[in-house]
Amino acid sequence: MTDSEFLIPRERYQRLLEAYRNAEQVKVLQGVRRCGKSSILTLYKDSLLSQGVEPRNIYYRRFDLLEEPLDVSAETLLQDVTQAWEKADRDNPFYVFLDEIQDVAGWEKVVRRLHSERGIDLYLTGSNAHIRSSDLATLLAGRSVTIDVFPLSFREFVDFNRHDGDASASTDELFSKFLRYGGMPSLFSLKQQNEEFITRELSSIFDTVLLNDVALRLGIRDIALLERLVTYLFSTSGNLFSTRKVVGALVSSGRKTSAETIDNYISALEKSFILHGVEQSGIAGKQVLSPLRKFYPVDTGLRNLSTRFSPRDLGFQLEDVALVELLRRGYDVRVGAAEKAEVDFVANRHDKRIYFQVTETMLDSSVYDRELAPLRAIQDSFPKMVLTLDRFRTGTTEDGILIANLIDWLLDC
Repeated sequence: MTDSEFLIPRERYQRLLEAYRNAEQVKVLQGVRRCGKSSILTLYKDSLLSQGVEPRNIYYRRFDLLEEPLDVSAETLLQDVTQAWEKADRDNPFYVFLDEIQDVAGWEKVVRRLHSERGIDLYLTGSNAHIRSSDLATLLAGRSVTIDVFPLSFREFVDFNRHDGDASASTDELFSKFLRYGGMPSLFSLKQQNEEFITRELSSIFDTVLLNDVALRLGIRDIALLERLVTYLFSTSGNLFSTRKVVGALVSSGRKTSAETIDNYISALEKSFILHGVEQSGIAGKQVLSPLRKFYPVDTGLRNLSTRFSPRDLGFQLEDVALVELLRRGYDVRVGAAEKAEVDFVANRHDKRIYFQVTETMLDSSVYDRELAPLRAIQDSFPKMVLTLDRFRTGTTEDGILIANLIDWLLDC
């Protein structure tokens, strides 16, 4: 029996890892805690075994397990890896998997030493952007590749559900569930798929990220303020954010804080990958001297947990799903700021650009005109698209704007 017997493959990440196999670069998988990084590594490790790699040529260690010592040092880890390497077949690559490596003090020294040895193929995972710290980036300049891991995409969610869920559910029913509870892979390991069990699991993930990956690393003692800020950011996702406005709201409610504190907290949340900031960028000749940002949770389940699964703000939830999917597909995303309007997302990748509007419906004529107006004001030739839950007004407008069903777009990857 292999470690991955009860795991469901995520083909995109397996293909990426296989493409970089035996390359000089250190492979760094990063993403929010519990999004599936460890499972991806385990599946890849077992795929190596199935391809004939000898077990003695694989070293795998996960540092967030209960049986791991709390004070693993860099020196101890290096000795352990070295002893395993001495027993390996030196005529073939030695694969080293260090899972949640940020929990080891001085881990950068281990990475530097291992990377300097020929014949070692090194893979790391981490749940905090500290794993891509400036020191390590300088150390491995041009010699590492980052693979961003996200919670399940909707396509993956459908695959998981049909493998280990309700195979009879329609695509629309699955999307409703995905939008409400998100795509954290561990939801599929629950014995009961009801809101009580799902809420417990999401709460566990939320608390672990906030306490371990944010508060502990930044030395935050005022956990109540941090939780209040996260609830505010999650519940207002999709709105332009002003630090001054948030500070004012907190102070008026009796919580003393400062703009510097709020900015530091937000930075820590982004580094834990639970939150993504999207900055304004001028389009159609507009100059933005002091760009604001919108913030979106990495998972709609975590967002809805903070709002007690309120059905409000469906449009912002759809924006959240679209934004994370664009990031998953490798786009750099901005909020488009024009003179009299705003484009939800300007997505750039290499020399490609796509403008996106996201809306619940296009059936109402006023909404139809409102969503198309900002795109029509852009005079360049890059593609322009509206994503909607509608299926009745999809197609291409007379001026070349594509109106597509959001669910179909999510599945088309």
